[in-house]
Amino acid sequence: MDDYAHLDLDEIDFAPVEYDEERLPLLTLGEAHMLLRVLQMVAAEGGPVAAEADGLSKEIAARIPSAD
Repeated sequence: MDDYAHLDLDEIDFAPVEYDEERLPLLTLGEAHMLLRVLQMVAAEGGPVAAEADGLSKEIAARIPSAD
């Protein structure tokens, strides 16, 4: 059982999605670097998802070229 079993998906307001806009199947390098920065900030702030954010940031950092 996952930690989300208590959520009622019909009660959640999801962000609107433009269905007529084509999306790339993978993140661009810029998007990957932006995601990496966000994950690193979440990890640095601490909190209930800090450990997961830290682990994901390390995985992403190992898979993409550096921004420099």
